[in-house]
Amino acid sequence: MSFSVSVAQLDFVVGDMAGNARRIVEAATAAHSRGVRLLLTPELAICGYAAEDLYLRPAFIDACDDALKSVAASTAHLKGLHIVVGHPARTGKGARGRSVAVASLHNAASVLCEGRVIATYAKRELPNYQVFDERRYFVPGQGACVFDVPGAEGQPVRVGLLICEDAWFDAPAADARAAGAEVLAVINASPFHAGKGGEREATMRERVRATGLPLVYAHLVGGQDEIVFEGRSFVLDSAGELVGRARSFEEAEFDARFERAGGAWRIEASIDREHSAEADLWHALVLGVRDYIGKNGFPGAILGLSGGIDSALVLAIAVDALGKDRVRAVMMPSPYTADISWIDARDMAARLGVRYDEMAIAPEFEAFKASLAPLFEGRAEDTTEENLQARIRGTLLMALSNKFGSIVLTTGNKSEMATGYCTLYGDMAGGFAVIKDVPKTTVFKLARWRNAHDPYGTGAEPIPERIITRPPSAELRPDQTDQDSLPAYAVLDAIIERYMENDQSPETLIAEGFARADVEKVVRLIRINEYKRRQAPVGIRVTHRSFGKDWRYPITSKYRA
Repeated sequence: MSFSVSVAQLDFVVGDMAGNARRIVEAATAAHSRGVRLLLTPELAICGYAAEDLYLRPAFIDACDDALKSVAASTAHLKGLHIVVGHPARTGKGARGRSVAVASLHNAASVLCEGRVIATYAKRELPNYQVFDERRYFVPGQGACVFDVPGAEGQPVRVGLLICEDAWFDAPAADARAAGAEVLAVINASPFHAGKGGEREATMRERVRATGLPLVYAHLVGGQDEIVFEGRSFVLDSAGELVGRARSFEEAEFDARFERAGGAWRIEASIDREHSAEADLWHALVLGVRDYIGKNGFPGAILGLSGGIDSALVLAIAVDALGKDRVRAVMMPSPYTADISWIDARDMAARLGVRYDEMAIAPEFEAFKASLAPLFEGRAEDTTEENLQARIRGTLLMALSNKFGSIVLTTGNKSEMATGYCTLYGDMAGGFAVIKDVPKTTVFKLARWRNAHDPYGTGAEPIPERIITRPPSAELRPDQTDQDSLPAYAVLDAIIERYMENDQSPETLIAEGFARADVEKVVRLIRINEYKRRQAPVGIRVTHRSFGKDWRYPITSKYRA
């Protein structure tokens, strides 16, 4: 007995039900022509993941229902093809055209064949941690869903359907096996963070070993606001061995052929190799930028290029994502900008071929100081004057954005966002924060990685070596470096990771050998700068806990860790 399954690893758009349906039909038609009899689409493919409070609007759910019917009607002529389509579905408590109350929707998947819905499954395990809020919108389903797919010889293969989180628990897969499943099909929208791909494969391996059933993992690809889905769909055989893996961060028609002889399945599929952590991070950031700008209709991107490593990294990511013709860099030197910053910024812009402009901000800076001088009389210069420079730059960039329509990319990293080493309405002014979840130590690693690789053919070694090796500085006062105000970045990032990402206590960190003064300073800075982070642009999540949906701390609080 044999049959072929295909994963439509596609980049769907939230709310574009007609476009998403069209793409599913196109994938189904192509798969059928290749002899495929089971096509899997990702979780909530009809509406895109995640639609958030759009789920509460009855017209949105009606449009999802209509799109599902459209897919069924448009694929009715594809004889023998079974299509699994993820979509929101009303429970018995909700009706078309009426308000979608809490607890009236399922996160569902329907099996379509020759124009009919032959089965529908409701997700049982609803995640409500990290970036997930599924219990806000959905109620869990019950029971198993097993359906028959005809094999090449006409003998049916029994497929058990699961949705994402279901496969992280024992019961849903065990129930599918008890209901007669011979193969597990898992459709997913699981956000990327560093190392997540390996975690998924390891967990699915546990599920396979518990059930003895081969498993096809169908995953979404693309960027949606702050989260990225990396694709990397895969197939495990009944022993839990990896026998197929789709490419990461790219759309794919990922096929696997199952053949059973003597009671055992033999599976044929292509296997994309494992990639380095830096490669995955780079491609996640590039995809996040490309989809945020593309799906929201911005013509391009603009950023302030300072001659420092953060803006250099963001420029390289932007060019890889959009191409040099859609990226503009602006150097805005102040009286404290070193000559080497000019030289390195010009060098990098030339290497990447982007439009490059220089606007000195000294006249505006002096004008601001003159206007404020009567009010500041008797007070020495301090961070106020430093922040004025950042805010002048932010104003100029936003003016260019307003005039030409390009979105401003901010260049602050996670280490800065954590400690407030950034200026409201200054370097935080913009529309998309590309590296807001990338610690400074990782910024250096990514710069080194990109200089050693050219994945998009935009030019080898885009970042001048001196940008990577010189001490980081905001250049807002004479002879300034970042480490004047912050612990060494290796120490700072280690504390942030343990305290902010992993919830370790300050006393635990001190017991591990971190200096008490460093720990207390960093914890205090994280606490008092929450009000800044709430006003920061949305940015790409690449760790398991980012400042955004993962981090929901009150601004006003008397608690001290």
